[in-house]
Amino acid sequence: MANSLDDPLYYLHNFRQVLLWLGQRYTDLLDSHEQHFIQQFDSLPQASQALLVRMVMRKGVHFRAGKLNYPEIGCTQAAIEPLLQLDWVSDQALLGFTELFGLLQKGEILTAFTPWIDQPKGNKADWLEPLAAQFTETRCFAQWCPEVDDRLYSLTIMDLCDRLRLMFFGNLHQDWSEFVLADLGIYTYEKVEFCAESRGLRTRDDVQVFLFLHQCQQAFEAGEAVDSVLAQIATLYTDNPWLEKRRAKLLFQIGQYCERCAELVLAEQIYRTCAYPGARARLIRVLERQEDYAQAMALATTAQLAPQSAAEHQHLLRVLPRLRRKLGEPALPKAKPQAVTRLDLALVPEPLMSVELCVQAHLSAPDAPVHYVENGLINSLFGLLCWEAIFAPLPGSFFHPFQRGPADLHSEDFHQRRAALFAACFEQLGDERYKTTIRQRYVDKWGIQSPFVFWNLLSEELLEQALACLPAEHLRHWFERLLLDIRANRAGMPDLIQFWPAQNTYRMIEVKGPGDRLQDNQLRWLAFCGEHQMPVTVCYVRWAEQPA
Repeated sequence: MANSLDDPLYYLHNFRQVLLWLGQRYTDLLDSHEQHFIQQFDSLPQASQALLVRMVMRKGVHFRAGKLNYPEIGCTQAAIEPLLQLDWVSDQALLGFTELFGLLQKGEILTAFTPWIDQPKGNKADWLEPLAAQFTETRCFAQWCPEVDDRLYSLTIMDLCDRLRLMFFGNLHQDWSEFVLADLGIYTYEKVEFCAESRGLRTRDDVQVFLFLHQCQQAFEAGEAVDSVLAQIATLYTDNPWLEKRRAKLLFQIGQYCERCAELVLAEQIYRTCAYPGARARLIRVLERQEDYAQAMALATTAQLAPQSAAEHQHLLRVLPRLRRKLGEPALPKAKPQAVTRLDLALVPEPLMSVELCVQAHLSAPDAPVHYVENGLINSLFGLLCWEAIFAPLPGSFFHPFQRGPADLHSEDFHQRRAALFAACFEQLGDERYKTTIRQRYVDKWGIQSPFVFWNLLSEELLEQALACLPAEHLRHWFERLLLDIRANRAGMPDLIQFWPAQNTYRMIEVKGPGDRLQDNQLRWLAFCGEHQMPVTVCYVRWAEQPA
């Protein structure tokens, strides 16, 4: 898909490739306007094509002619005429004052509006509010500023181009810069074979639902009344599981907002119908805050029989004893917490060094190096060993060339759909094959984007020490836990790891500075390591006074 940036029309070639891709894979999803656009675009003069793409790839929809100068395009006026005739660009767009204000320089504003500006020598930003209050109408650029020797061109097809971008990427957070970043070699992506079913959006209804949800999200984030946003979401129906998860996530976010605003009755209503992971735990919390302890207890007891995740199980261990007390029920025996090795250090703070780096420097020795790895090492080893399983071209996983990982990475059935592939990867942990595989992938896949591999962290030295000192059995335990809940379990791992290469041993070290405490995901990882006899230490640091 990439084209050399040595070609001044690289952006046009990339845009044409997107249209070709959509024409080959999404013909049945394109409406008549989009089909017409693709056909007409191909018949335009090259200069007009290039100018349109330049405008589409820039921010906003309004562009002053004086700022549309591109050597490879030539005369802007000649290139824009076919676009004006097609109504893809307008030179008569109506502007509110706020839109106009952002397009004008300070001197131009003074020329046009000096009689209405109290402090002409002030900052430009200070004039917007009082002027906008006086000029509430809409006018075209020439009517607003007849004395400015310039024209304004406005895209009328940005919504259409956004829909094309949505169909290509399967989302709206990726934009045309992905091509440039790939051309520059900043990002490199795994090459995946795309099957006929490899589409993020399967029907035209999917496109409309995605855009509708996006509008609801924008309305919520812009501060529109929650009741209004919820009413819009309630009208939505989709049989696409991926889109249904997006809908559930938005409802979950609105529920959390209602909690923060103490709108507990509304938060309860949202969580009761929300299937997003964690909604049940939030509902228990809301019921407790409303002092409906009986309902909270009943729901928590049901949840305890089949927790949705380790995080929910941990939450229940805290909330159930509290609910029992509030209901006057006898306390149950407390499980004895698992002992964790503790290390206390008094260190002199170093300028510009975090507490983790201070501990690393203090503990590291030539025969016992310490690395600051946090979540990076275990995730990277998993990503390298299981590369083929992660990037398997299953339907609905990969649908464009700029994916860092499979689209269904956080789906409940991610592991299940690839069970045989992951089993084959884990089988290598039974002998020395896994080391060969990881080393070879490190070389073959270097720098390719991955949801697991931290290339900036994983040096050859660290990789070799890890393969020498980390037992295959421990790797298996960590990798299996990752697959249980990728979203939750990719984080919370200890900050540091220390190796003793001569003895082929190691220990992980979680660092806590003064006043810091263990977070829930860290506690879960520590408990997991303790359960499987993995050496882990919690290092508590206090700052010592520097010697005089």
